[in-house]
Amino acid sequence: MTAFLSVIHILVAAFLIISIMLQSSKGGGLAGMFGGGGGMGTVFGGRGAGSFLSKVTVYLGITFALTSILIGLLSKGIQKEPESALKKVMSKEQVTAPSSILPAASGSSSDILVPAEEPKKGSDSKNK
Repeated sequence: MTAFLSVIHILVAAFLIISIMLQSSKGGGLAGMFGGGGGMGTVFGGRGAGSFLSKVTVYLGITFALTSILIGLLSKGIQKEPESALKKVMSKEQVTAPSSILPAASGSSSDILVPAEEPKKGSDSKNK
């Protein structure tokens, strides 16, 4: 449904751009390039081209706004709550605690080596 509305929305946007560009303004607009006043006026009447394009522009503008609102409402239900990249990585890789990575200590606590003490700087041999 959202894809269908998106296609309609794009088509309405394109036709809205065309209808706005065809309207004559002080500079003549694109309507002046295609025979402007004479050619367009004879098809729609003396003032008919201006009012016809104005009505088309209004209807296309309303349709554009409605399709924008509908697409926004429909896509709001599709979206899920944002998730951080860190959470994604953490869920994919099972993070293990450092204690499970290190090998278990074997034997008693007497097997643990303690560094020897260094002699003190101010020893008695230097004072003699």
